[in-house]
Amino acid sequence: MITISNITVRLGGRTILDGATAALRPGGSYGLIGRNGAGKSTLMKVLVGQLDPDEGSVEIPRRARLGYIAQDAPGGTTSPFELVLAADTERAALLDEAEHCTDPHRLGDLHDRLLAIDAYTAPARAAIILTGLGFDEAMQAQPLDSFSGGWKMRVALAALLFSAPDVLLLDEPSNHLDLESTLWLESFLKSYPGTLIVISHERDLLNTVVDTILHLQGGKLTLYPGDYDSFERQRAERAAQLASAKASQDAQRARLQDYVARNSARASTAKQAQSRAKMLARMQPIAALIEDPSLSFDFPSPAEMRPPLITLDLAAVGYDEKPILRRLNLRIDPDDRIALLGRNGNGKTTLARLLAAQLTPLDGAMQASTKMQVGYFTQYQVEELATEDTPLEHMTRAMKGATPGAVRAQLGRFGFSGNRATTRVGQLSGGERARLALALITRDAPHLLILDEPTNHLDVDAREALVQALNAYSGAVILISHDRHMVELTADRLVLVDNGTAVDYAGSIEDYIDFVLGRNQPKAEARPKGEKKDRKAVARAREEERQAAKDVAAAEAAIAKLQAQVSGIDRAMFDPASAEPALRNLTMGELATRRSALERELESAEVRWLDSSERRERQAA
Repeated sequence: MITISNITVRLGGRTILDGATAALRPGGSYGLIGRNGAGKSTLMKVLVGQLDPDEGSVEIPRRARLGYIAQDAPGGTTSPFELVLAADTERAALLDEAEHCTDPHRLGDLHDRLLAIDAYTAPARAAIILTGLGFDEAMQAQPLDSFSGGWKMRVALAALLFSAPDVLLLDEPSNHLDLESTLWLESFLKSYPGTLIVISHERDLLNTVVDTILHLQGGKLTLYPGDYDSFERQRAERAAQLASAKASQDAQRARLQDYVARNSARASTAKQAQSRAKMLARMQPIAALIEDPSLSFDFPSPAEMRPPLITLDLAAVGYDEKPILRRLNLRIDPDDRIALLGRNGNGKTTLARLLAAQLTPLDGAMQASTKMQVGYFTQYQVEELATEDTPLEHMTRAMKGATPGAVRAQLGRFGFSGNRATTRVGQLSGGERARLALALITRDAPHLLILDEPTNHLDVDAREALVQALNAYSGAVILISHDRHMVELTADRLVLVDNGTAVDYAGSIEDYIDFVLGRNQPKAEARPKGEKKDRKAVARAREEERQAAKDVAAAEAAIAKLQAQVSGIDRAMFDPASAEPALRNLTMGELATRRSALERELESAEVRWLDSSERRERQAA
């Protein structure tokens, strides 16, 4: 059990954590979430002992091994494979001692321990982890200094996973990963045997990996059983209950204030007025859920243009006259919403730079409308913002000749109004800097937006706001993102960058995920023309179809019943007075246990429904 007791942390005169309290069970998988700047990383540093709280304490089992990635990326001439193997310090120490040991009894003990910790399969396990995170065999043997910072952080993540600590703490582990590596990481973490605490803004990762949400807001911690979607439902219900309670209290307060105002001066009613005044003083105000009013994305609409915007005809592109991609045949129209798929290093960013006219074709042809404006977002733009300047100064320089009102209006589209426009960039959160970069690249109302990993610094709510803004934007969009929730909601065309070229991908994002995870099954062979089914086979097929339909109906009824039971428990957790009598006297722990059991039953029912539905579709085909 990890016990967080009334933790308070103050940094730079500001209270980050304010009496945060939670109890985490052994072997649980927790998603630590909250708005940018809420204090998630601060709490993580307290847990690993890098930061001492001003008040409160953290209790962790004495023998528990904690694993956490340091901020500094590894470097040197060591290879990724060697660094990952060295992460198992006990194995390394035992092997070193065994190599120099001359005592046969001690040598036997060493080999027994090496067998116990599965030391001899370690090279294979290290290679599997590195491969899953995108390192092929050649890359695993290269010196670390030959890799970029993002790839070095992947090596650090691989070493941490290989060391298999009892408590694994991960802070945005998918930030440097592509979609394929993110899918592998989810699969790995889903079966992780120890306690997992992960900071992530990836909705799909949180839904796949964690069984409890640890929500940090206003310096306080709140535990929500279930995955992220379950948390959102519970939070929405809680917000509705708080809004109702606040409205009721506000009405009561208004009545009391009115009574006091009308009756304080009368001798006959002065005591009653005084009593109601004391009641008002004792009344604790109900706070509404805090929402960030500056969370905003609003892309200006471009002028209409005739299609196509860009046409590639057998084009090749690369660097130093060496092609990375060849035989590119693509057409981009004004209403296209395209997501580029493929592993990091396959050329997605190279293709994006070609479409943004930052690179020219080495071969073939590229035609683009001369009046077309392109807005191209990359992480480099976020990192290169001048930290001593304000958003207003950045935008004034970018919109040379524009009126102060026009500059302010563009900043306001992205939440930089009032004092936020004159705050130094160095004091902005990563999400705010990303919003500023987006505001800068869209100042001219571009016809084509090219977004290369725009969500890396955005929290979940900010990502949802970005999705809505992209769907409202009337221009073309080309998206590179490992956030498949965003890809699914914004892209209606997929382009796979692989094997030195880029081609349209015929399936959906779910089909691509199945392909990456090896879940695609070959389709059954079509029946030869003219071949007839006999009557018994037809009758048997109809009976199987009817049975499948019955199974679907039964599964749907079970799902509806279980969902109602889960909602009843959620009401009991947040508003016991409105709960069913049988649930009112249960403790929060008992309610959480019952809810977890219902979630497992619900998952099984959904699997039954899916299997029955697929069976019915096969029979109907």
